[in-house]
Amino acid sequence: MRILPLRIGACCAVAAAAAAAVGADWPQWGGSDARNMVSSEKNLPATFGPGERRPGGRMDPSTLRGVKWVVQLGTQSYGNPTVAGGRVFVGTNDACWSDQRAQRTGGGVVMCVDERTGRLRWRLLVPRFKGKVYGSGFDDMKLGVCSSPTVEGGRVYVVTNRGEVLCLDANGLEDGNGGPYRDEGRFMATDPNKPLTLRRGDADILWRFDMIGEKISAPHDAANCSVLICGDVLFVNTANGVHRMPSEPNPMPDAPSLIALDKRTGKLVAVDGERLGWRVFHGQWSSPSLARVGGKALVLFGGGDGVCYAFDAASARPTPTGPGTLKKVWWYDCNPPEFRFRDEQPIDYWDGDRTRATVRKDFKGPSEIIATPVCHKGRVYVAVGRDPEHGEAAGILHCFDATKTGDLTKTARIWAYKGIQRSLSTVAVADGLVYAADFAGVLHCLHAETGKLCWLHRTGQETWSSPFVADGKVYLGTQRRYLWTFRAGRQKKLLARTKMPAAVPATPVAANGVLYVMTSRLLYAVAGTKPK
Repeated sequence: MRILPLRIGACCAVAAAAAAAVGADWPQWGGSDARNMVSSEKNLPATFGPGERRPGGRMDPSTLRGVKWVVQLGTQSYGNPTVAGGRVFVGTNDACWSDQRAQRTGGGVVMCVDERTGRLRWRLLVPRFKGKVYGSGFDDMKLGVCSSPTVEGGRVYVVTNRGEVLCLDANGLEDGNGGPYRDEGRFMATDPNKPLTLRRGDADILWRFDMIGEKISAPHDAANCSVLICGDVLFVNTANGVHRMPSEPNPMPDAPSLIALDKRTGKLVAVDGERLGWRVFHGQWSSPSLARVGGKALVLFGGGDGVCYAFDAASARPTPTGPGTLKKVWWYDCNPPEFRFRDEQPIDYWDGDRTRATVRKDFKGPSEIIATPVCHKGRVYVAVGRDPEHGEAAGILHCFDATKTGDLTKTARIWAYKGIQRSLSTVAVADGLVYAADFAGVLHCLHAETGKLCWLHRTGQETWSSPFVADGKVYLGTQRRYLWTFRAGRQKKLLARTKMPAAVPATPVAANGVLYVMTSRLLYAVAGTKPK
């Protein structure tokens, strides 16, 4: 097969133009490859009426207020919706389906619905992983598809609950099965020996890359990366992690943590050479982002060892004998010495688990990076955090200079904010301010230049989502079924607290004048307000 030359440089200009658009699509996690949770949308509501349930659990449509449509999801949904080409794409688990083709196996689903009406266009069923990873299946929490789909040029890229990278046709099978992959019926079947008969409302897989089958990843708990596109290359976090039993060695310590694929074919073209499996604390769940520094495109990656890395995107090229190695440009350790050592001895990672009596909210210990690093005006903003099962403890939010090279830990720090707890959340940087949320449910507003605190708000509720800024508002979802809306700016003002019918683990997003709010079970399209 002839390998076409990979293009990298074009990604800079295209993404910059898309980010500047008003009334635009939201085609990937963070809206653009910078992953900054900020939108130019206007006339968005501060609140809405999410409706009430009838006896038996069904939503009563007459009780909805300001809602264009609402779509039923599974019982667990973490893959934020993305919007492109008149369609909305979202990942969930298969608990919402009762037909014989979807047998509620605890697997995943990718749904595509019409942007205007919410009508289902097609779906992809992803049964649970049945193989062995360190002696057992890794996706036993029934999380479903946690990846936010990335959409470009009629193609949808997503990481499944089985550790696969898929390229899907945005039209599904509505326009036929384009191939070259033609085994969708077997892929979606609970029993591969009994393939499903394909229908018009099924997904069309164009190519598939199996990270577990290719023996480049032993995922821990979940594979949830949102794919990053730069030119003709996809960058993907493999989710390679530790053994389920802390006493056991890492299953694949030499496996890559960040890989590059040809977006046209799914062929592996490059891997990182860091061998992070030897240093990973637990799992790896941070999605890569892009930074444009000094005319170069850098892929930022939050490692499972608590270090933020930058790789030269242009180095994602194959060699004559196989995949190449990504060139590391810089690295920055986000765990300060007091998080790694106590009395000159390394702190055991598991001392920071919520099951240990020693853990308090001020406990200092090592953490991985779960949030997505955001580069804004040459500065990187990123916080450390852990799997929510580990509970609260001290965290730290960093701001450092992305224009340098080498080890930036001691040379590039601009400021570090220690008033934050562990965080899963990606920041939003807008109008000279940084909005950051922590797992404890505190929203922090800081000066982007200095890290000085402007204000904070304690919701008292665990927060898994990220703050989203649009139309002069800051939106934040919490696990105790609330959507919080604040006025953006240096003075705190709570505009609304909307009670939702389920937890809000996903980040609200906006596209084409509509606000999308996703709970663990429902996806709302909320109508915009009339221009003033």
